Amino acid sequence: MELGAIYDRVRGLAEATLALLPGLMLGLLVFGLFLLIARVVRSAIRRAVRHRENARGLSLVLERIAAGFVIALGVLVAAGIAFPSISAADLFGLLGIGGVAIGFAFRDILQNLLAGILLLLTQPFRLGDQIKAGEFEGTVEDIQIRATTIRTFDNRRAVIPNTDLFTGKVLVATAYDRRRLTLRIGIGNGDDIEKAERIVVEAAQRCEGVLADPAPVLRVAELGDFAVLLDLHVWINPPKRAEALDVTDRVLRGVKAALTEAGIDLPFPTQQILFHDQTEETDGDRERQREGWPARTRNPRPRWVVREEREASARHE
Repeated sequence: MELGAIYDRVRGLAEATLALLPGLMLGLLVFGLFLLIARVVRSAIRRAVRHRENARGLSLVLERIAAGFVIALGVLVAAGIAFPSISAADLFGLLGIGGVAIGFAFRDILQNLLAGILLLLTQPFRLGDQIKAGEFEGTVEDIQIRATTIRTFDNRRAVIPNTDLFTGKVLVATAYDRRRLTLRIGIGNGDDIEKAERIVVEAAQRCEGVLADPAPVLRVAELGDFAVLLDLHVWINPPKRAEALDVTDRVLRGVKAALTEAGIDLPFPTQQILFHDQTEETDGDRERQREGWPARTRNPRPRWVVREEREASARHE
């Protein structure tokens, strides 16, 4: 290639670059303006949601979404200004095709993103709440746009996708100010239920952490195989797990001591096994048995002895 041709080629590129330079500069200025608008929008969203509870997570998500939308729009406008040969229809068409491809490629991520936004907007639980979701139970540490982080009670971190929390079943233990605990207590079948009820309720009322209103209540739950099973219902505040465990410990200790002092039986599982002496004189004779036990006799005659005497008597006859 001749030097003249090379020179003409370089000069043409330089002229084309100089021709595009004003458009590029204007496009950069427009893009910078959109960046400024994105910052203003984020600040406005932060001020709008700061009065709501759990505002930090909600504000962060809404700020990112709004800023991303403004910046994407700024890129399209700046590209249209910098490259006049590219029409807005071409840019939006390219954006649409790219959006469909990204949607298929990151379907799970987008589902979790949408679920995270809905969780932050509806707020079925908040930061600091104690929840149970499936096999995980603990305190909510962070609600991100993809997953929610839970600190379990044995001090482990569980990262649960937002889709599972939004579509699944979640038990919020700290949703209300008070919480009811149900404790199962067994007394002997021969004990006075009303007396036991009075003793148990008074012992529960003396325990620290048990609310006076609503007052503790005792109900008969079941007539068990070896005991009368009672359910003691007490209310606590605050409703967190640590307080629930402490109150449960104090109530059970106090109730056990009070029932023992009052002479109320606290039975444990027992079985009654009935034995028969397998003699002709007593076996099957209900008149000589009491509650299934054969009557005591001195030197009961074994079955084989009675059988031999009967055979000998038959031969003599």
